[in-house]
Amino acid sequence: MPLTRKVKDLLVPIKDYAIVNEDRPLSDAIMALRKVYCQVEIGKCTEAGHRNILVLDSQNKLVGILDFRTMLRVLIPEIAGGVTERLMALGVSAAFAEAGTEELDESLLSFRARVIKNADTKVKQVMLKIRGIIQAEDDLLKALTLMYGNRVTVLPVYKNKELIGVLRESDLFLAVADITTE
Repeated sequence: MPLTRKVKDLLVPIKDYAIVNEDRPLSDAIMALRKVYCQVEIGKCTEAGHRNILVLDSQNKLVGILDFRTMLRVLIPEIAGGVTERLMALGVSAAFAEAGTEELDESLLSFRARVIKNADTKVKQVMLKIRGIIQAEDDLLKALTLMYGNRVTVLPVYKNKELIGVLRESDLFLAVADITTE
């Protein structure tokens, strides 16, 4: 039975997951995630590619997670969709115009230039907090409950106090889907 299996049976080993140091620029995180998401060398993306990256501190301890949505929001802030972001963008432009310093207004940079500039943002400034971890010996139902209770799509997996891998929502979905084909 798929749900009687343990987390350790489905986890992605830490050696196969994208990792970045919190002091690195976002561009490093993007490249690390792209490397495991898409096998660039052979031009193929994985069936259930990783959609986030683990963030470690200088002692290699897990301190955060970055996902696609957060990366895109940092690279292109105006897509965030919130009224606040739009008003801030307009306000900044208006303030520069009133001061007669339009040339300093970053919103006038080309799309490419803004993305490149924003990719220099330090990972620790934008990473998401860890909202749940699980032990390798825990069962999959506990993992599902924890994942949905915390509204996350990935859980760091530990064996005692050592980070050994990651359990993804897609892995749990496939385990549940297996029940329908038994």
